[in-house]
Amino acid sequence: MSDLDSEDLEEEAENDLGEYEGERNEAGERHGNGKARLPNRDTYEGMYENGKRHGLGVYIFKNGARYTGEYFENKKNGQGTFMYPDGSKYEGEWVDDLKQGHGIYLYPNGDTYNGEWLDNQRHGQGIYTYVTTGSKYIGTWINGKQDGRGELIHLNHKYHGTFVNNSPLGPGKYVFDIGCEQHGTYIKTDQEGEEEEEELSTVSASKWKAEEITGLIQKLKVQLPPAVSVTEKENDLAVKQTDLETKELTSSLPDTVPETGQLQSKLSNAVLQPQRFPEAQVDLGENAESVLPNTENVEIND
Repeated sequence: MSDLDSEDLEEEAENDLGEYEGERNEAGERHGNGKARLPNRDTYEGMYENGKRHGLGVYIFKNGARYTGEYFENKKNGQGTFMYPDGSKYEGEWVDDLKQGHGIYLYPNGDTYNGEWLDNQRHGQGIYTYVTTGSKYIGTWINGKQDGRGELIHLNHKYHGTFVNNSPLGPGKYVFDIGCEQHGTYIKTDQEGEEEEEELSTVSASKWKAEEITGLIQKLKVQLPPAVSVTEKENDLAVKQTDLETKELTSSLPDTVPETGQLQSKLSNAVLQPQRFPEAQVDLGENAESVLPNTENVEIND
């Protein structure tokens, strides 16, 4: 997140001020294509209509930020790309100077958000990708936070469930690539926080309560080809040959499918406790931060 405050990214509203070179209408207003250097040292080059930025244009802020895209009556409306001084970038839809609709945000650390926006906040369906781990959150966002049904995908497992205020809460399941699922529920717990004015503060956290293991492995069934019409002697020989082939084939198969108890022992270390996940970056103008439970390093030991 940039340390620039919002005033550094406000566009000059008085369009009749500063130096201007370009087309005008009969009333003397800036109209058509033109270039302007504004009193606050920002510059604009693009289309005007009746004295207002209207149509395609490029607005460059004195701090190095840049907007390239569509304007409607002096405000960013339609498709546009905003480059921030810290290297972050938003490319997508705008409504009255606000990120709204579908857009892609690239954060300074390389993380990306691809999804819906409302009033400058992640809102609706979206995908947040953590560049350092390759993990992804796919699901619902409300006012900049993970809130609603979602899926947290890691390298060798993923979690399906409901998120509330950036944390999983309620029933859900972990799906592991070894072929099993762990069902359970995230419940709220209160933990002591830092001391402040001689009082202990409490913070809410989610704790995973495992309930059952469901195996996904199915036993392979051997199907023999249908019998053919042969003489009695040939039939006896065919039966013996089939029995021999069946024994050879089934001897290479596992005798039994792992039972629930066996899967439970294999997942003894997979009762997952939420940890602080790397923060989802916050773009300019947002006050929301996103923190996910870290299940990246889960290992399933024999």
